[in-house]
Amino acid sequence: MNALTTLPTEQQMYQAIVQRDVRLEGVFVVAVKTTGIFCRPGCKAKTPKRENVEFFATAAEALAAGYRACRRCRPLELAGSVPAWLANLFALINAEPNRRWTNADLDSLGLSPSRVRRWFQAHYQMTFHAYVRTQRIGLAVDQLQAGSDVTSAAYENGYESLSGFRESLKRWLGTVPTAARQIEPILVQRILTPLGPMLAAGGEKGLCLLEFADRKMLAKQFQRINKLFAQPILIGKHAVLSETDRQIQQYFSGERTQFDLPLRLAGTPFQTAVWNQLLAIPYGETHSYQQLANRLGKPTASRAVGRTNGDNRFAIIVPCHRVIRSDGHLCGYAGGLWRKKWLLNWERENLLPAQQRQLKLPTV
Repeated sequence: MNALTTLPTEQQMYQAIVQRDVRLEGVFVVAVKTTGIFCRPGCKAKTPKRENVEFFATAAEALAAGYRACRRCRPLELAGSVPAWLANLFALINAEPNRRWTNADLDSLGLSPSRVRRWFQAHYQMTFHAYVRTQRIGLAVDQLQAGSDVTSAAYENGYESLSGFRESLKRWLGTVPTAARQIEPILVQRILTPLGPMLAAGGEKGLCLLEFADRKMLAKQFQRINKLFAQPILIGKHAVLSETDRQIQQYFSGERTQFDLPLRLAGTPFQTAVWNQLLAIPYGETHSYQQLANRLGKPTASRAVGRTNGDNRFAIIVPCHRVIRSDGHLCGYAGGLWRKKWLLNWERENLLPAQQRQLKLPTV
């Protein structure tokens, strides 16, 4: 096993599979000697005996050792991928984005409404019905801003009455249909990574947020950007979100060490100064909270620097994971300490190959 797999002990990894701890997905896979199958830590299959398992850093290593992927937890797919039991529902949502969905519709597809609700809350921070509702509102706003009349925007997006349409817009956007033509929403898109799904939020003015979907304070972060930018938040697609996805995938494939994205940092002068210091920490290096405080000319503000780190809305891109204690120990990370360890190890391991790629001369 390489350096990445030395982060948890084997006892910790076995305990994770006993508890089906999905927080450690992306850190390792577990292979079962008696079946020849390897799984994610959170697989719902029967827990194997300790003597019958071995651990690998990646699915590729497990495959190379002769194991085959579990058909139940699908470890070859990115963590957070749409599970097989939801695939048909997503296909229908994409085919009919303006459809009004009910629990009876889910029942008719053989889906448990409560199970569907739990999955959407875990991966989008909202219920299934809120998800499809915000998507419909987003489509209606797009039509209004493209010049469509209110009646068409309402009925073409599943609203049964103009009064219901107006009430929805007022509840979600805080305004009436005619004013919605001038409102630019913040759009939210999910990004899959080896460490679990992330939620990106942004629009024409830039990226507002990028966080792991299981962050405990994520709902408050959405409330903050809603208040900070005075824009409604809806499910949707935008070029800046697609570009964020592309650059994040490049980071995890080892092809990118710096990001080139328009960020809406927006904070107090002190917060903005701290976040800009974070952006200056080189890939593959770590700095201490005290170093950052000294660099800001505020040597007694290391605790305030730590709090501002916790307020960072741009995981990975504004690299707060590169900040450690003065004694070299790691400490809190909103995305989970295990992710912080993984990211630091990944950057250290990838630093030399990245430098070699940058120094490579063009062929003639």
